[in-house]
Amino acid sequence: MTDASPAPRSVIIERDLPHPAEKIWRALTQDHLIAEWLMQNDFAPVVGHRFTLRADWGAVDCEVVAVEPNRTLSYTWAAYGLGSVVTWTLTPTGSGTHLGLEQSGFRPDQQQAYQGAMAGWPRFLAALEQVVAGLE
Repeated sequence: MTDASPAPRSVIIERDLPHPAEKIWRALTQDHLIAEWLMQNDFAPVVGHRFTLRADWGAVDCEVVAVEPNRTLSYTWAAYGLGSVVTWTLTPTGSGTHLGLEQSGFRPDQQQAYQGAMAGWPRFLAALEQVVAGLE
């Protein structure tokens, strides 16, 4: 007999930004900049570092699982029963950087969390773009 349960789903968003990867990386990895576009935090870009993202609705417990400066950042994202992984990829282009975001691990019974991520990440990315545009 085979397991017919549906596979976990992912939220995937991609953007082409007119900025170098190094500038975007700063906004993804410096705690004071993360606070401007995502949430208050105690982030450090070190594999194994545990950190918390804090907002008025609660907190997200995270752990850094991969760091490749200016290329890849990945961390766990655990809140309200959701155990997922957020992965950022930065790929240089002729006019800037292709930014990829994937939040993976939404089980079929986590429709509310999945829909929340589908609605939330585009807003966070718009705020990220504003922060990056303001960097020297």
